[in-house]
Amino acid sequence: MLNLLTRAIMMSTPLLLGALAEVYAERTGMMICAIEGIFLIGAWGGFVGAYLSGSLALGLLAAVAAGIAMALVYAFVTVTLRQQQVVTGTALNILAVGVCAFFQRVLFGVPTTPLQIDTLPKLPVPLLSRIPLLGEIFFQQNILTYLAYILIPISIFVLYKTSLGLTIRSTGENPVAVDVAGINVNRVRFLTVLAAGGFGGLAGSFYTVGYLGMFTTSIIGGRGWIAFAICFLGNWSPKGAVLGTLAFGLADAISVYFRTGTTVFPTELIIALPYILTIVLTIFRSNFQVPAKLGVPYSKEN
Repeated sequence: MLNLLTRAIMMSTPLLLGALAEVYAERTGMMICAIEGIFLIGAWGGFVGAYLSGSLALGLLAAVAAGIAMALVYAFVTVTLRQQQVVTGTALNILAVGVCAFFQRVLFGVPTTPLQIDTLPKLPVPLLSRIPLLGEIFFQQNILTYLAYILIPISIFVLYKTSLGLTIRSTGENPVAVDVAGINVNRVRFLTVLAAGGFGGLAGSFYTVGYLGMFTTSIIGGRGWIAFAICFLGNWSPKGAVLGTLAFGLADAISVYFRTGTTVFPTELIIALPYILTIVLTIFRSNFQVPAKLGVPYSKEN
């Protein structure tokens, strides 16, 4: 049980980073439907950056840059050109698979054995890591996990206690009022999407740099969409996103645990557990406080 809970905290890390990024973006009215592709290209950028440079830190920076690059394309098409967000995101998700597979082969050919990199080491927090049970679960994780949980109070404070947070929330609820106040609505949306892309790329790099130490085009396996769903299920709130990521992190950890051991349950059912949980929670969620202008392009002429 101790190992399971420790793994659950670890596996919730990328989901939390992605869900918080999605919360901020959707509060401005932007659904980042390209989140799966951003996760994937972040995972690839992190792996390539770390493999070629020999530095995990540079790998993480490359993942952030790759995520921002993908978000830049998405923001240009949806914010500047005002094209449909779901269609654009779906197209970019498909494009990301092809881009990663193509450049992976260009850079490394077809290796006979999988390419490997070192993963982020666990960093025990002095004193806190010695607390019975809680110390091993929460305070013997890698730097990305600590970063994700440091971002929780910061994201809550910024969204609800600052003028920037008020602007973000107002942009998704009443962009006309924001425009009348002299704030460029599309600039707010554009920059928020770029920031979310950076965090999404960092989230994707967790699977290569922080966990597996290798890359395949199927490495994300729909977890970007789970982060997308957590934003909805958490009612576009950082607190809701935290609760959602813990639940899905536990489901992911359980699926990994059973896949590596002996179980009477079919392997396919175990693998599908996090996705089944997504469907079940979506069906039984009755009260959604959707931002009024979510998915609606903004134009002064309108």
